[in-house]
Amino acid sequence: MIELSETFWNNKYLHNKTGWDLGKISNPLKEYVDQLEDKNLRILIPGGGNSYEAEYLFNKGFKNVFVVDIASAPLKRIQNRVPSFPKENLIHADFFELKGTFDLIIEQTFFCAINPELRSKYAQKTHKLLVKKGKLVGLLFDAKLNEDHPPFGGSKQEYEDYFMPYFLGSMEPCYNSSGGRKGMELFVKKIKK
Repeated sequence: MIELSETFWNNKYLHNKTGWDLGKISNPLKEYVDQLEDKNLRILIPGGGNSYEAEYLFNKGFKNVFVVDIASAPLKRIQNRVPSFPKENLIHADFFELKGTFDLIIEQTFFCAINPELRSKYAQKTHKLLVKKGKLVGLLFDAKLNEDHPPFGGSKQEYEDYFMPYFLGSMEPCYNSSGGRKGMELFVKKIKK
């Protein structure tokens, strides 16, 4: 397996090798965000990349939106695209070293980008970062993808095994996936135990 380092991810962005990037917020996450009412929610987008989700949330009045990414290139792109986005909310760091608490964590392509050996640690870390009754919401690939490089796929049963000790809630086939992702995604809506 290749090393998924800061250099690896920066090179992906700098050379536009970002096939997972839709260029906009995905349909399922847009629909979810559109029903949120509390604009004071502290929202984290881990491994956010170009983070159209953060831009969409910010433009809808959510001011406590944070993006963490190990690569600096996509964070700079967000700052250039949305100059009024709070620079201090764009965190250049390793997600697993992040501190703080959040009401909502939005998952969009990060889980499938990390080494699969870190998935259990991801479930533990999201649990730790969320406040009591905090939510983990987003999309996971429900498909066998790559074994030696991201995106890494998996199955609902595999994912449930990671999240069951820490979360309650649903993980169902996504009915409104964007583009070529139709039939390949699960919509996850978990609440911290």
